[in-house]
Amino acid sequence: MQNKTLAVVDFDNTLFDWVHVWYSCFNAMMQEVELITGLSVEDLADEIRPVHQEHGTSEYAFLLEALPSLKPFLGEKAASEVFSKAIRAFRSTRKKELRLYPTVADTLLRIKGAGSRIAIYTESQSFYSFYRLKRLGLDGVVDRIYTPPDHEVPEDFIANGGRHYSRNFYHLRHTEHHHTPVGELKPNPHLLSQILTDFDVAKSEAVYIGDSRQKDVAMATDAGVDYAWAAYGEAQDTHKYELLKLVTHWTDDDVQRENEIRSRKVNADIILEKEMSQIFEHYKFAEYQQ
Repeated sequence: MQNKTLAVVDFDNTLFDWVHVWYSCFNAMMQEVELITGLSVEDLADEIRPVHQEHGTSEYAFLLEALPSLKPFLGEKAASEVFSKAIRAFRSTRKKELRLYPTVADTLLRIKGAGSRIAIYTESQSFYSFYRLKRLGLDGVVDRIYTPPDHEVPEDFIANGGRHYSRNFYHLRHTEHHHTPVGELKPNPHLLSQILTDFDVAKSEAVYIGDSRQKDVAMATDAGVDYAWAAYGEAQDTHKYELLKLVTHWTDDDVQRENEIRSRKVNADIILEKEMSQIFEHYKFAEYQQ
């Protein structure tokens, strides 16, 4: 086995179950919204999708303020006041359900302990990725995180005391942050190659770990980088995924692009079937030389 000095990993559904966390939090919030307004998520879906599409994420934190059908319930009050129970349901569920997959923490610490470097490359925006990185205890374990730029924050959010946590919580203390170019998405082998260039690491010294064959494995293959397919995190077509599709931020163009990506047949030779720690059956990690 070759020594690796850099592990580049996907975040969502590779380090934690993003689909489960998203569904649990969103569903808990919308159930409370229905109790307050009598409007179900199905009633509001046609308004939710355009908002998510406008901001490029199905995690838009200011969704309730933006839905036309909810504005009559606000009056002169802020959404954080009228829908406080819904927001608390979201946050309490997130705190309960957000956790790393089994063996992920030990695997990352073992890689780090060998002196190797770790980078996360995700398509989730930085505002949401930073929260998860800190809450999961990975600020400092991960050396760098690469994310797309954030959507804009409503002008009156901070002015009205909208922050739930202290200002410092919204910033990373130890992990470096790099933005990926606007509009650049996986599978983009040039972006992966750029990450290796940033670390000044040869392709032979890096390994990429991700849950999607069509995006992660294909990207690493095209970039000439060794990979491990995190099959344990592959999203399944469950009722959770059905809700996601109902309110998705994907546009028709996004769906077409995704279908084109999925049409490519990708074989994965290195498979982490059960858990992330299986990476050590295929690769060894050594000290990174800057």
